[in-house]
Amino acid sequence: MKCAKWTTAITYADDLLIAVKAPTVAEVENFTNMEMSEIAQWSYKNKLHFNDQKSKVMLISRRSKERKGIDIYLNNNHLEQTDKINYLGIIIYSKFKFNEDIKYITDRCTKLLNALSKSARISWGQQTRESSHLYR
Repeated sequence: MKCAKWTTAITYADDLLIAVKAPTVAEVENFTNMEMSEIAQWSYKNKLHFNDQKSKVMLISRRSKERKGIDIYLNNNHLEQTDKINYLGIIIYSKFKFNEDIKYITDRCTKLLNALSKSARISWGQQTRESSHLYR
């Protein structure tokens, strides 16, 4: 499938990320809907199906005066717009702030370390006999 010059498609296994760049939000909306129509036709011809419920839309713009909402459709179904997208384990935020991502990774690492310490506690650290010699 060929994309237009304003579109970049990034694929990995069964995941697809489409980035559309244009001067205004209205143009992004129009270009994206045209691309989604092409994708729908391509997927129909190739007997593939994209899940409308799992597909999300995120608008990234530096212009604060422009509208924030965007209406994108896949197979005549309106796609949900979000402020963050999890793509291959990386959380991408519309404002490109990574504080929440760092907190998410830190929390996951803490949970893994706690689980590891619980499972290794039987033989991990000093034994009671050695501790009693230290404190006498």
